[in-house]
Amino acid sequence: MTHSAQSSPLPWNYPAPWWLPGGHAQTIWASLFSDADLRTGISYQRQRRDTPDGDFIDLDWLVQVTVPQAMSERPLLVLFHGLEGNSQGHYAQAFARAAQGQGMDFVVPHFRGCSGEINRAPRAYFAGDYEEVDWILHGLRQRHTGPLYAVGISLGGNALLRWAEEAGDTARQTASAICAVCAPLDLTACGLHISSGLSHLLYGRRFLRTMKHKALQKWQQFPGLFDRAALMRARTLQDFDQVFTAPLHGFDSALDYWRRASAKPHLGKLRVPSLIVNAQNDPFVPARSLPNSHGLAPGVQLWQPAHGGHVGFPSGAPPGHLDFLPSQVLGWLKKVA
Repeated sequence: MTHSAQSSPLPWNYPAPWWLPGGHAQTIWASLFSDADLRTGISYQRQRRDTPDGDFIDLDWLVQVTVPQAMSERPLLVLFHGLEGNSQGHYAQAFARAAQGQGMDFVVPHFRGCSGEINRAPRAYFAGDYEEVDWILHGLRQRHTGPLYAVGISLGGNALLRWAEEAGDTARQTASAICAVCAPLDLTACGLHISSGLSHLLYGRRFLRTMKHKALQKWQQFPGLFDRAALMRARTLQDFDQVFTAPLHGFDSALDYWRRASAKPHLGKLRVPSLIVNAQNDPFVPARSLPNSHGLAPGVQLWQPAHGGHVGFPSGAPPGHLDFLPSQVLGWLKKVA
């Protein structure tokens, strides 16, 4: 099924593999068992940028010739990773390979604390951090005179859309086109979903382990920053956001954070060509929470296939590959820009 805010639907027919039935299989395979050669030819060079508040952001550039140190006219693809993600994630590698094949520069900016080193400031990152996205994109725009495309994965997709919504008419001065892949646009629906049932057992607990570890590192930097005892008692992502994410970033509670950071209520404010991709069998994002064409701004395209899982979209015969979605997304971005 494809919804569209434009007159013509996307001409994509996702070939879900018969040997990976259902959203859980398509999600888990992509994360754990995707192409053995996915990282072949993919290497990064790291660039560190100091932030205005005395912290730092690490950017991993796909090494093709050299990391751009001066102005570049080549197209640039910027990928914002998801919750607890980084440049080594399967989706980052797949998009890097697609960008490499199309002669594009490629960079993964890491949200604070996700590059392998704890950040300096008494804060972390969150799903509606549009000011951080704005600072990152403006810095990249200053060095790239060619087309700049941005893709956000899951949490990074919601943050990217929130940036474009807040930027309004000025977004097009920075990005030629953007895409959100499997973004939790209704954070309340998604947060409650992954905090309970099978999604909590399969995914929520895994996220919670790494997030608690980082939070405890933050406590060692800034004793008393949050309620440590309550953090240790946290059993779900909702508990974690209540104790850590919300208070550190100016929200009253987890529910207040989810409500105010969600991109879905503001999709009518988008003024840059935007593609929003969500599989209807995504185990992180309930299908009932997905947007429809009502209230979308012109230039916003929805693609909501029945299959794909969460940032999965594997295709082909066993052992399969992840080339389908990146190639389609890059083709769309270049076409509409």
